[in-house]
Amino acid sequence: MLNVVLFEPEIPPNTGTIGRLCHSTDTCLHLIEPLGFSIDDRSLRRAGLDYWAELKPSVWSSLESCLDAAPEDASVYYLTTKTKNVYWDAKFKKSDYLVFGPETRGLPETLLEQHSDSCLTIPQTKGRSLNLAVSTGIVLYEAIRQVSEKP
Repeated sequence: MLNVVLFEPEIPPNTGTIGRLCHSTDTCLHLIEPLGFSIDDRSLRRAGLDYWAELKPSVWSSLESCLDAAPEDASVYYLTTKTKNVYWDAKFKKSDYLVFGPETRGLPETLLEQHSDSCLTIPQTKGRSLNLAVSTGIVLYEAIRQVSEKP
């Protein structure tokens, strides 16, 4: 099963929408604290509709604790605008983790530097970036397409 990891998400409707996406695609959702909202936030539930109650996301105190629990064969990809590695060039597997940063600042530079070979980007016009929920959908569906292909 694919995994979406939201590192310190800040905007409840984005997380709710991503939760709905994960529910609809049978993808695990992992939330890394601190969260910029309460899991009980009304706008989070509104965006996630009734899917949120069925989703049961995992909430972790740190990214390290989340990734330490990942299967050995899982690859971890860090999504950022600060790389030239395009997401469609990755070779996704069913157990992989897709890590997205907070809406206003992205993933920490130190994390990206430590894992530069595992960083992926979505090509886009310079100066602006896509909404977190949109970005998650784009990359997640490419991963689903790849792992669903028949040999």
